[in-house]
Amino acid sequence: MTNVLAIQHVGYKHNFKTILHDVDLTLATGKIVGLLGENGAGKTTLMRLLTGSAKGSGTITVCGDTQPAHHRSHVSFTEQLRGFSGNTRVEQVASFYRTVYPDFDGARFEELVTFLQIDTSLKLAALSKGMKEKVIIALTLARQVNLYLLDEPFSGIDSMSRKRIISSIIKWKPDDATMVISDHYVSEIAPILDEIVVVKDQTVAVHKASDAVREEFGLGIADYYESLYEGSAQRD
Repeated sequence: MTNVLAIQHVGYKHNFKTILHDVDLTLATGKIVGLLGENGAGKTTLMRLLTGSAKGSGTITVCGDTQPAHHRSHVSFTEQLRGFSGNTRVEQVASFYRTVYPDFDGARFEELVTFLQIDTSLKLAALSKGMKEKVIIALTLARQVNLYLLDEPFSGIDSMSRKRIISSIIKWKPDDATMVISDHYVSEIAPILDEIVVVKDQTVAVHKASDAVREEFGLGIADYYESLYEGSAQRD
């Protein structure tokens, strides 16, 4: 089995504060991976490093390519819609994606729009938080890439819709692609996860197959994750 991602001795500092330190991680092709950790642990920073939009120390190899400038051609990231004005219609955002990303699959986008019940004629300003997140999910999954990074993609989506989307993620992931999902709804995403990666104490503290967690500790993914913080000091 080939690897889609290899991270070696990666670190990142912001305003002289260490966010990530000596991160090592290898992900195989075709997996769905849960990226878990407390708020502020560095999960989003790690994803930004993988896309090349943030620069740190160490080496990140995506699909055999070590050049950060090339990583965006291999990675689809759930970026927010901040670069678009509120008057921009969803269909115009999709048109922009078609222009910028040669791997953007218009037919797949339309399938996702139908599945997620998105009205592409609406302006961004008219969308609820949950509907904006659905648009972001559709844009992200419409690209045909090797690595998908979903950063808190479901936080504003109602419970019923969230469960429906999570249960259908496998349908939208190409067999030869890897998907990394960072989310606080651990118990809800757990059934679809092949592996978990836990960011704790500024580094990758755990990388285990989901089945190995259940067999070794006799715990579900959510309970195992919570157990990592039992007895440790809680942050304010």
